[in-house]
Amino acid sequence: MNQVTIKNSFISLSVLDYGAIIQKLILKDKDGKDLNVVVGFEEPARYLTDNKSLGACIGRYAGRISNSSFQIDGTNYPLYNIDGVHLHGGKEGFGKKTWIIDSVEEGENPSVSLRYISEDMEEGYPGKLTVTLTYKLIGSSLHIIHKATTDKATPVNLTNHSYFNLDGQVQMNHYNLQMPCSQYIELDKQLMPTGEVLNVAGTDFDFLEERQIGGTRFDTPFVLDQNSSFNTRLSSKVSGLSMEVLTNQPSMVVYTPPEFAAICFETQNYPDAPNQPKFPNSILNPGETYHNETEYRFGFVN
Repeated sequence: MNQVTIKNSFISLSVLDYGAIIQKLILKDKDGKDLNVVVGFEEPARYLTDNKSLGACIGRYAGRISNSSFQIDGTNYPLYNIDGVHLHGGKEGFGKKTWIIDSVEEGENPSVSLRYISEDMEEGYPGKLTVTLTYKLIGSSLHIIHKATTDKATPVNLTNHSYFNLDGQVQMNHYNLQMPCSQYIELDKQLMPTGEVLNVAGTDFDFLEERQIGGTRFDTPFVLDQNSSFNTRLSSKVSGLSMEVLTNQPSMVVYTPPEFAAICFETQNYPDAPNQPKFPNSILNPGETYHNETEYRFGFVN
C-alpha cells in the first residue's frame, strides 16, 4: 500500500491507495493538541481484513439494493447478495480495490487525486466506469469530490465511509447534533427502503434543533434540504471541535456502529434507488458525468 499525506495550517490528511481510504484526519483541539478525528488503523495492512469500510470509498453503489438485482431497459442484472440484500457495491466494492494515485498537489490548498477503473460487469454492474476521487484541503475544510463516467448505462452512487469521533472518548452521548432534515426514508426489518418518506417530527430522529445525541443510534437515510446552509452540525465540548457537513447529494445515511463510538455521514443518493421508481434517478448514461461533492467543515464550539 502507498500512503499520501497532505496538510495545511489547519488539517493533516493521510490517504491510502487501497480503497482510497482516509486513514487519518488530524486537527488541533481547543487546547492546541493534535487529534485524529476519524477511526482507523495505524498499520495499513489491517485494512485488508477490515469489515467496517473504515474511511473507504464505497461503490459502485453505496447502501442497499433489493431483490438481488436491478433492471435497465428490460435487462436484469443479478448482484451478489446476502438474504436478497446487496450492500455497498458487492462482495468486494471499491473500498477493497487498489486505486491509482494520479496527482498530489502541495501549497495553500493541497490535494490528492485518485482513479479507479471498474470494468464492465464487475460485481454484476454493466459498463466500464472510470472514477476519479479528489481530497482537497481548503482552510479548515476537507472537500471530497467524486466524479465518474461510463460507456454503458449503470447505477452509480459513491460516498466516503469515514467514522468521526471528535474527542477520543469511548462514548458519544454528550455530542451535540443538529440536522435540518425534516424527513427520513422508512426502512423495513432488513434496513431496506419501503419506498415511503416519513416526517421526523415526534421520532427519535428529530434533530431539527440542536440537542445531545443521548441514546439515539442511527442506521438511517435522511432526505436533505438543499436550501439549508448546512446539512449536519456535530460538536463536542470535550475537545471544543465542531464539524458541519455540506453536500450536493439528495440524501445522507447516518450510521453509528454498535462496536465503537463514532458516527458516519454518508452523503449519497437514496438507497435502493435502482428499484424504487419514486426515488431520484441513479442511472448514469454514456456522455454524462456523475458528480458528488461533499465538504466537511471544521471549527470550534461557540
